[in-house]
Amino acid sequence: MTLPDSTQHSSRSRVSTRTQLLVWTFLLALLGLVAAGLLRAQKPLLQKGEQVPDFVLSLYSGYEYEGRSEVALRDLRGKVVVINFWASWCKPCEAEAADLEAAWRMYRPGGEVVFLGVDYVDTEPEARSYLAKFEITYPNGPDKGTRISQLFNRNLGVPETYILDRQGVLRYIKIGPFASLEEIVQAIEAVRKGE
Repeated sequence: MTLPDSTQHSSRSRVSTRTQLLVWTFLLALLGLVAAGLLRAQKPLLQKGEQVPDFVLSLYSGYEYEGRSEVALRDLRGKVVVINFWASWCKPCEAEAADLEAAWRMYRPGGEVVFLGVDYVDTEPEARSYLAKFEITYPNGPDKGTRISQLFNRNLGVPETYILDRQGVLRYIKIGPFASLEEIVQAIEAVRKGE
């Protein structure tokens, strides 16, 4: 009669223990990465007081800026820049659309303030319908591949508005819709005068 080999059983339990340890280590590392990503997602990549990296916004036809079909942020130095992320499917965006257009019309003649509309995760036909419905005339274009929104780590939802000073430094962040034209003007004036 043969007795079970205790060394064989011990070897199996060590392999099993090592495997379990590796699996648990992997799972904890994965959880750590997910947690770090969630923390990063909760705050903008860019903070107030930081220089905004250059980007190029290709504009919808009919929304040219100084005769060009695209706008590079670097070309707007010397101006206050209002960047509004919106989408045609966004009901809160509709609440501020007319006020943003009114503010643009107010500031446009002076040439010191430029508005850029960045259409987020949308289709062009729906975006164009939205722009026509609210008679938006300031430069607007799609955020192709969400490249621009990723610069701002923009994932809290639309609308969001960022105002940059004349040097391209982020000075104002608005998450959600503006409540009135007066609120928009106050934000722009604070940036203009705060330099």
